[in-house]
Amino acid sequence: MNFSKIHDYICLKFAGSWRIMKKIKKVFYTVVCISLFVSVVLPMPAQAIEPKITDILISSNQKNVLLYARLINGFKPEMESAILAGVPTVFSLQLDVYQERPYVWNKKINGQEIKRIIKYDNLKKTFSIYTTGNPEPSIFPDFESAQNAMADFSGIIATPISFLERGKYYYLEMKIKIDKVRLPLHMEYIFFFVSFWDFETAWYRQNFSY
Repeated sequence: MNFSKIHDYICLKFAGSWRIMKKIKKVFYTVVCISLFVSVVLPMPAQAIEPKITDILISSNQKNVLLYARLINGFKPEMESAILAGVPTVFSLQLDVYQERPYVWNKKINGQEIKRIIKYDNLKKTFSIYTTGNPEPSIFPDFESAQNAMADFSGIIATPISFLERGKYYYLEMKIKIDKVRLPLHMEYIFFFVSFWDFETAWYRQNFSY
């Protein structure tokens, strides 16, 4: 038996394994260092603040059933700088009214979508809000008052009373969506976070009778 060859083979085998183990350790320590850097140096993302609809009230006048409601957490912090740069923001209220029927499916009485668009005029330093059904915009001198107006859904016509029947039960379903805005190509690189503006509330239900 050639002990010299056996010795050389064993040394070569262990040398190869040692090199492999050394590479594995190097990769492991690299991954650990990157993980520590990400967890310590980079900030953790803040918990997402979800938009909500509050203060929901159903009322009526002689002609219409009216909705009163308010949107909270509808503006993300980074949206102000984009709006001031001329990026429009669109809120869409989806509103559906149903009649409850005990033995068959509920009947849809009315449905509509109301859009609100806020635009900033850099020359006049004013904010304009355009609402579906209103030919003239509402003008506001500062961003705070414009925000409040965008979030205030008071006196919205849910359905004409002529659509309802006396003694019947109804409910209203609604949600508000903040629509994604398509920007010119040169602005997409500056306001890349606008692509995340496509978010909405949950559906809300409010019962009423007539």
